[in-house]
Amino acid sequence: MSRAPAVTRAATAPGRRRARACLLESVRVGLLLSLLGLSACQPAGPGTNSADSAEPAQVAAAAGGGALEEELKQPIWQELERIEREGRSHPAASEHALHELQPRTAPGSLARVQLLAQRGYLATEMRNAGLTASILKDLEEWPAEASRRAAHLALLYVRARQQRFADELRQAERTMAPLAGYSVRETGPRLLLRCHDFMAYLLAETGQVDDAIASANEALRLADGMGQHWRRAQVMSNLAFIYHQAQQLELAQQFSDQSQAEVNLDPSPSLLYDVHTTRGIILQTQGLVEQAQQAKQAALDAARQSGSDALIALALGNFADFHLNQGNYPQALKFSEQALALAIASQNIDYELLSRHNRGIAKIGLKRIEEGKREVLEALARDEQRGADTTAASAWLELGMHLERAGDLPAAVDAFHQHRRRIDQVLRNETRKALLESQESYEDERRAKEIELLNRGNSLKQEQLRARDLQLWLWAALGGCIVLSAVLLGLAYQRIRRTNQALAHSNAALKTASERDPLTGLANRRHFQAAIKRLAEHGRISGSLFLIDIDHFKRINDRHGHAAGDSVLIEIAQRLRACLRDEDLLVRWGGEEFLILINTREASYASALAQRLLDQIAWPVVNHGMQGIPVTASLGFASFPIAPHELALGWERAIDLVDTAMYLAKAHGRNKAYGIASVAAVDDAQLQSLTADMEASWQAGQLELITLHGPARFEDSRQ
Repeated sequence: MSRAPAVTRAATAPGRRRARACLLESVRVGLLLSLLGLSACQPAGPGTNSADSAEPAQVAAAAGGGALEEELKQPIWQELERIEREGRSHPAASEHALHELQPRTAPGSLARVQLLAQRGYLATEMRNAGLTASILKDLEEWPAEASRRAAHLALLYVRARQQRFADELRQAERTMAPLAGYSVRETGPRLLLRCHDFMAYLLAETGQVDDAIASANEALRLADGMGQHWRRAQVMSNLAFIYHQAQQLELAQQFSDQSQAEVNLDPSPSLLYDVHTTRGIILQTQGLVEQAQQAKQAALDAARQSGSDALIALALGNFADFHLNQGNYPQALKFSEQALALAIASQNIDYELLSRHNRGIAKIGLKRIEEGKREVLEALARDEQRGADTTAASAWLELGMHLERAGDLPAAVDAFHQHRRRIDQVLRNETRKALLESQESYEDERRAKEIELLNRGNSLKQEQLRARDLQLWLWAALGGCIVLSAVLLGLAYQRIRRTNQALAHSNAALKTASERDPLTGLANRRHFQAAIKRLAEHGRISGSLFLIDIDHFKRINDRHGHAAGDSVLIEIAQRLRACLRDEDLLVRWGGEEFLILINTREASYASALAQRLLDQIAWPVVNHGMQGIPVTASLGFASFPIAPHELALGWERAIDLVDTAMYLAKAHGRNKAYGIASVAAVDDAQLQSLTADMEASWQAGQLELITLHGPARFEDSRQ
């Protein structure tokens, strides 16, 4: 597993989902510290180039000269540049240096704005809530009118970063929305560059990749204007990573090569770490394993040169993760142990847990299963105590995969169950957050439409008053005014009616969109939860329930790309729909899982349908471009109430039951369906006891299972 806080990027790995939030934030390492702006010219010497000394003049020209030009000539800017260049790997030391430097900046000056912006970055990076609140207060109470706009932009930036670390990404994006209204003349190029870079990260994280690329290109335009190789290298590395997220690997490679060329002209250890790490991620995605390993080794060498124990620990952890991906468990164990020692020394709990997890996985791969499993579970428990639910969910999945490879199938099934429970909780939390955001957006739209309707109503009243006055004035002479007034009123009424119809249509479209999966067009969980209230009698489900999981879907994404993975999901959704009747309910349950509910509870019909589903999924192969992608699935199903005692269950308990059958199909080789025909249970408590170890109950004859096999493939689906 790889992980990175906002200090650097992390490599891709089987634990990629666990590291996703940290992986994206890692793009920010040098970029956000480098772009934290605060710098100006620095005399030529180590770590600078000839363009640096010309930068204040360029800034002054962009900002309009005058008082700002005089301010940029002050020696304080050279000190800010030195801290920015030398302190990127040591945030605590950098914060202390800036704190000591602050009294030398004039209250209300642009230098004070830039210094507070950089301190705000470091405060949020170190999760120092007290320091962050103090900096926000200073920016809110800004004393100078001339630099108030720059101070307000710095305030938005620090507040948005605070929201980002509270996992309020969309709120952070809304906070930064006024960025488009600021100019270099008001803020100087460094602050504006930093904000555009951060906005690019927020847009990429919330799935708005095109807008993220546009914002990153604006940051690159500002960096070009500054004429410094190290700034261009940092921005290009960030842009390369965003293109990697967008699966535009040619452009990602192009910008990665350009950032490599730029950093060679003005190198520093932490910047070299960022550039080599991004390059390694792109090369590994392209399947160039040897070149990716060389890039990761170069990143590790740069981290060691930086002298930062935390950065070295993370680089070693990423390298350990790389060797886990390649199945080189001895090397993975070696790097994990080195990373753990440094993480403990630097008192970084994130890196310590990463190292312990990777070390445990390596031990499992070396057949030291119980020892490795114990270490992974200890790291997992500490993650869950800290509330890191998404990280823990992905860690359970990775543990299950490696236990399955090691041959410990019962433990693997349990790990998959734990992953399912935790990912369901994460999905519920994300759904709740999305619902709140959707409701907020809906309320804003509704209020806007109400205001529009009110304005139209006022206009209508004015027209009515004007028509009445005209009637009184010309009643005796022009009787035709009555007809004209009626026509005007009729037109106004039609306009109001059309507006109301448009509003009703918009509301209906919003409700429909919220209950549909945008990729496959199938119903989603929200639609299912609404529908089950109508379909379940007294909360008890009646019918046959199927839960389907595409086998090795992550491997499809890794080998063929995410676009191919999307093609597989769309094609499988169409094949499933073709097997069902119009009245049957088909739901994309989450990720690569699908749920089917039919109102027939005949065991023979359910078994026949399960076999048909297995056959339709597996053959023919799914075509994506010139590629033929073999696909199989594992399936669990049951009919409710459950024979022979007609035991009725609530829908959540019913889903858990077929989910257990599905994982049993996975544990027995995949490309199978396991159906529950009958259970010797008269109540829910007895059912739970028997299904806690379903395979044992099956062998004991207390539970009857239907076993179905998908069509045989030419290749081994487990390879």
